[in-house]
Amino acid sequence: MASGKTLTVSNINPNVIKMEYAVRGPIVIRAVELEKELAAGAQKPFPNVIKANIGDAHAMGQKPITFIRQLLACIANPSLIETDKTLPSDVIEHANAFLGSCGGKSAGAYSQSTGVEIVRKHVSEYITKRDGGIPSNSEDICLSGGASESIRNVLKLFINRNNAKKVGVMIPIPQYPLYSATIEEFGLGQVGYYLSESSNWSLDEAELERSFNDNSKEYDIRVLCIINPGNPTGQVLSRDNIETIIKFAHKKKLFLLADEVYQDNVYGHGSQFHSFKKVLVEMGEPYNKLELASFHSVSKGYMGECGMRGGYVEFLNLDPEVYVLFKKMISAKLCSTVLGQAVIDAVVNPPKEGEPSYALWKKERDAVLASLKERATLVEKAYSSIDGISCNPVQGAMYAFPQITIPQKAVEAAQSRNQQPDFFYAMELLESTGICIVPGSGFGQKDGTYHFRTTILPQPELFKDMLSRFTDFHAKFLAKYK
Repeated sequence: MASGKTLTVSNINPNVIKMEYAVRGPIVIRAVELEKELAAGAQKPFPNVIKANIGDAHAMGQKPITFIRQLLACIANPSLIETDKTLPSDVIEHANAFLGSCGGKSAGAYSQSTGVEIVRKHVSEYITKRDGGIPSNSEDICLSGGASESIRNVLKLFINRNNAKKVGVMIPIPQYPLYSATIEEFGLGQVGYYLSESSNWSLDEAELERSFNDNSKEYDIRVLCIINPGNPTGQVLSRDNIETIIKFAHKKKLFLLADEVYQDNVYGHGSQFHSFKKVLVEMGEPYNKLELASFHSVSKGYMGECGMRGGYVEFLNLDPEVYVLFKKMISAKLCSTVLGQAVIDAVVNPPKEGEPSYALWKKERDAVLASLKERATLVEKAYSSIDGISCNPVQGAMYAFPQITIPQKAVEAAQSRNQQPDFFYAMELLESTGICIVPGSGFGQKDGTYHFRTTILPQPELFKDMLSRFTDFHAKFLAKYK
């Protein structure tokens, strides 16, 4: 204890040292530093930092949905219900219904650990409608601070240090680093299966089999995670692909985790979102008995309410005794933010046709989704037109994951600094242009390939500026290291 501290890097939980979260890693930390330097008057070769590293719609200029914010205002400050005569009547009705389900009729009260009862009821109605009438039970739904909290809570159930082998969790490669970071933190085993870039990041059973067989000696593989629509890859799984995955999970007796937070973000021609629950139930016996946890969030879709931290998990076929223990576990954290739960309520129980808020809500929602669809096409075409870059169509979600050709001299320069080549590329891009992206190595990729993730969220004018800076940098980078 040379430092005189009781807790040091030498005795801290080693899993915390090992875990990495690229979306907020060293490049993003440097981007924040650059913003501060610019604000202090430092001269840089760019006027501002463009954060294309994270799916944060409002930070990129998207305006909040009026209905959501009016509802939040009334719930946070109920006096507005009496004093603000401009508020639509349906907003007031929604606010009163929500507050009536809160302790003391206040959002400042704790909710049940599983969430405000009326919101869980509305979530189950939303899922039932989404899935064409397949019933959902509000008792199977738990609200959380974003989908991430629910995903971590479910993965926590698989920590079992009495096992001779670590529990293995199958995750897609590339994947959202929440999974790799959580698996490392919890002392679980990461079992990666590769998505096929040549067929627009689809998934085939042979690759699932390879991954399972290659890792089953080292790990007790019990979980299969799916991200649909994909992050960072932007693909939307076909129904056939989902059925293949479900059959594989049944054959290997795996617990399915379906990350479906981008279910509203589908842009590709002929692409359609199919929930794992719907497909699983419609497949009938024996597949409809599979254990499934599916997740949704207010951070994505047309809402983009990342900072409000609202999400949920719906369980299907979970062992009742396990569910009792799960609820005991989350009760130790009391409850998720009640205002975040209010945003969930606004999303799953939006204005209905004929109500005062409906026309504006629909106009705003449709405009956001149409703009995202336009930018999805624009991003793919723009990056694919640049020498040394290829980009698959962005069928859904909020990201493109282009592949870049990095010259051997640049690879050697990166290795001399003990850096991944795509990390080296991304850091040079940031220092030269102010554009913040995430290197593909933070998500996982096939050896010998290099990628980066960029969001499609910058508003049109900012995106044009970003693309101009990027194209100029890329040409200079290739010339420098050719």
